[in-house]
Amino acid sequence: MDKNVYFAAAANYDQQTVDAAVERLFCQLPAAQALGGKRVLLKPNLLAKHTPERAVTTHPALVRAVIRAVRRRGAASITVADSPGGVYNPGILRSIYKVSGLTDVCREEGVALYTDCKSREVPAKGQVVKQFTLLEPVLDCDVIINLPKLKTHMMTGLSAATKNLFGCIPGLQKAEWHMRFPDKERFGGMLVDLLCTVKPGFAILDGILAQEGDGPAGGTPRMVGIVAAAEDHLQMDLALCRMLGIRPKDVPYLNAAIGRGLCPEQFDPACAKGEGELCRPIPGYRLPSSWGSVDFADKAPRAVRWAVPAVERLLAPRPVINKSRCIGCGKCAEICPQHTITVQGTAHIHAARCIRCFCCHEMCPVKAIDTRRSFLLKKL
Repeated sequence: MDKNVYFAAAANYDQQTVDAAVERLFCQLPAAQALGGKRVLLKPNLLAKHTPERAVTTHPALVRAVIRAVRRRGAASITVADSPGGVYNPGILRSIYKVSGLTDVCREEGVALYTDCKSREVPAKGQVVKQFTLLEPVLDCDVIINLPKLKTHMMTGLSAATKNLFGCIPGLQKAEWHMRFPDKERFGGMLVDLLCTVKPGFAILDGILAQEGDGPAGGTPRMVGIVAAAEDHLQMDLALCRMLGIRPKDVPYLNAAIGRGLCPEQFDPACAKGEGELCRPIPGYRLPSSWGSVDFADKAPRAVRWAVPAVERLLAPRPVINKSRCIGCGKCAEICPQHTITVQGTAHIHAARCIRCFCCHEMCPVKAIDTRRSFLLKKL
């Protein structure tokens, strides 16, 4: 597997600009040269019903550029498919495709837009999970091209290549995985198993208008001006950690992959190719308000280390409802894996049962779910 990450500049979403940047990447990426006669699936990041300027979803101009690059290389067919969060049915999926701009792109480019919402169980390949239920187009294609959006993430720190594959799992089953693996470490191991099971061909990252802060949906758009490509998804995410100022071992799935020997502990800048000078730290990139180590294990006296997990759970950041912004739509209750949220006029989180997965924060359409950190942590 090619370990390089290829970069190209794109100052905006002008279609000619994006087409040219994506074509430069396709010309350099070895895996992009073997698409002739293949059934290709494009897997964007949709998450929920958001317009492109919110910087939550993969921009339609990037999807269009990849469609054109794949077609030039003689693919037999091209399908666009994703499973956003929440209820997963054809009606809801069509509305999300439309708002995200993908309906028009697929119609104009003459490619299939998957709305059947069917899935099948397959054996998992990894260490944590025995089987996954995956979207049928994920299982029926020859090559998956992953199209992640560059964002920070309240739970995992980074949402990019590896995390975007979580959308291969249908609808509310994502909430079930959060319930099965409420701790970040095992959830990260599950994502690595998913990567090893899905085996995407390569990723093309939309990092033109990225998102910083309380992502993946509640953050702030930030112009970064890059697109990137990699066959090795973990290498891409390591490179992005370097750019955003995130320690890879603090990202649960990267920590799991490092522990399994699937990737190094840091990205080697020599692996940045193409316009590799773009792979440099971005000054002042804002991380989620939930972010920051609460790990006291190494600092606590040996005699009291048995109490560290309970203390960390007590002090860990948690979601809270902003009553002034809540519209009582129930999206947070719908997605909550532990069913800890009730809605009576406005939403209420039963904090004792909250597993701090921040799914509610992801799905809130009006940014009415904030993060609260212990006053003790604010003083550290």
